[in-house]
Amino acid sequence: MMQVKIDKARMHVRARVRQEGSVLGQTVRGSWPGIETRLEVESQEAPERVAGVIRNAENGCFVLQALLNPVPVQRAVFVNGSPFGPTVTRTERK
Repeated sequence: MMQVKIDKARMHVRARVRQEGSVLGQTVRGSWPGIETRLEVESQEAPERVAGVIRNAENGCFVLQALLNPVPVQRAVFVNGSPFGPTVTRTERK
């Protein structure tokens, strides 16, 4: 552990989502146009030590890293126990 005393921390997250297309037309598509975060930290420690904690927290956050660095996604669909449709692997973003 880094042994850095954090007196108070507050995270604000604003996620913007969009949905387009038609459910009936099977053209619906969801997207995330953006995510904004603001971290407020109170500590008596030196700013460099607090920065190290923040850096470790961000680098160790699986969700943040998956959003910043897209990961391959493998999907499979089963209907009534049987494979249905193609298995899709997607690594690029549009």
